[in-house]
Amino acid sequence: MQRTLSLRQISIPKGLSMTIMASRNLWCMRTNFLFGSRCWMIPFSVEFLFKSVSLRHFSGKCHNGDGQPLENEDLLNNLLMMGVDIDMARKRQPGVFNRMVTNEQDLKMFLLSKGASKEVIASIISRYPRAITRTPDSLSKRWDIWRKIMTSDLEIVHILERSPESFFRSDNNLNLENNIKFLYSVGLTRKCLCRLLTSAPRTFSNSLELNKQMVKLLQEVCLSLGHNDPAEFVRKIISKNPFILIQSTKRVKANIEFLQSTFNLNGEELLVLICGPGAEILDLSNDCAKRNYTNIKEKLFSLGCTEEEVQKFVLSYPDMIFLTEKKFNAKIDCLIEEKISISQIIENPRVLDSSISTLQSRIKELIHAGYDLRTSNINLLSWSQKRYKAKLKKLNG
Repeated sequence: MQRTLSLRQISIPKGLSMTIMASRNLWCMRTNFLFGSRCWMIPFSVEFLFKSVSLRHFSGKCHNGDGQPLENEDLLNNLLMMGVDIDMARKRQPGVFNRMVTNEQDLKMFLLSKGASKEVIASIISRYPRAITRTPDSLSKRWDIWRKIMTSDLEIVHILERSPESFFRSDNNLNLENNIKFLYSVGLTRKCLCRLLTSAPRTFSNSLELNKQMVKLLQEVCLSLGHNDPAEFVRKIISKNPFILIQSTKRVKANIEFLQSTFNLNGEELLVLICGPGAEILDLSNDCAKRNYTNIKEKLFSLGCTEEEVQKFVLSYPDMIFLTEKKFNAKIDCLIEEKISISQIIENPRVLDSSISTLQSRIKELIHAGYDLRTSNINLLSWSQKRYKAKLKKLNG
């Protein structure tokens, strides 16, 4: 006849005994919480008790036995049904797939109601999966704020299609509203804000303080250069370079100093440059700007140019500073090999906008058509494809 031993009759190690006592305490707390202050004596197996504890979710993610996050199978199936590129999405933001709660169906219905196609929605999620974590209420509020600037829902859809991060990167709608109010207050028009949302939407994800710091720097630069209308100066620079508000003040300040010292510009000349053709240079890494300019100077010096000619060349088309050493040198060499003089290149700097392959193919076609590049205008090397083809047809005619 088998005897039933109680826990007291078994010698139990101290550590295990404490674990059992902790389990009893946990059970008491669970039953008190579930059934009130009076514990009901309901027979539960030990297996059921610990199984229920282990399956309870204490966070928004689930893990396998090795502690590695598991992907949400229901989410994967939903996204596949929606046509999302799962591989692309995993590479962009893999953590999204471990979440137990997501809003992909709400997002789909919301964007469909705004005129987005299923293909566009799938593309948005593929490139910015975190979009499915936004709540319907947050989406609706953010859309309403954007709609105060944009002229239609479809205009917003087109921005999301091109840059989904611009809308879904943040759900801080209060920060968005405050940024819009601030930018209006410093003189930016609705048209200018619309361009910012279209071209550089991350401006509105910046903290309000960051945008204030950049505007303050631009106002200080304006006054230091002798201009007495900071609001107009800020509007001009932002209209020429909508990306400036997502740069650091340190970078912008360093590039302004670089332009002034390198080209020996007075206040008025520098104002004209940074409010016009040189505005985009303010985006460049200062080290990159210096390195590229040094290469341009050395390359042109080697071809017999003077310091004055180099400065005239760069100031006539400052975008030249964006060209790396390899690209700039290769383009110059390509033109020189075809007997085009360096003086022609200096007079027509935009020819360096074209790629090496475009320069080579056009030079070959023009020579075949009897066009003498050594004595004729070389500007057509940088013309649009449509305009160039029309000219080539006329030459061959």
